[in-house]
Amino acid sequence: MTTTNTLTVYTYAKCDTCRRAVKWLRAHRIAFDEKPIRETPPTAAELRAMLARLGGAGALRKLFNTSGVDYRALKLGDKLPSMTESEALALLAGNGNLVKRPFAIGSGVNGVALVGFDEKTWTAALKP
Repeated sequence: MTTTNTLTVYTYAKCDTCRRAVKWLRAHRIAFDEKPIRETPPTAAELRAMLARLGGAGALRKLFNTSGVDYRALKLGDKLPSMTESEALALLAGNGNLVKRPFAIGSGVNGVALVGFDEKTWTAALKP
């Protein structure tokens, strides 16, 4: 679904959580643009906006797919605490595998900022 209402949801086709989120959005008739997170990661600007909505620099870890292979291979659990915000966001913008998914951000939907899928949280954020 494509719309002028800008809710963008980054997903990975083989991710069950992403499929549940998309199914939920469609069932609730919430318009969104879906982007493949691996091929088209969120931009640095989107990541910065998400971080601000999640609570700033202290929430940086929430943007990372900490259970992912790439996260472990890069030993980011050890490195992340010493990285600058700019370094971490550049890393995420360059590698969609590192971004926690689904990643939903919107400017036209009350500034929605959601990572991961929790039905209660998504309902509170997206349902009037």
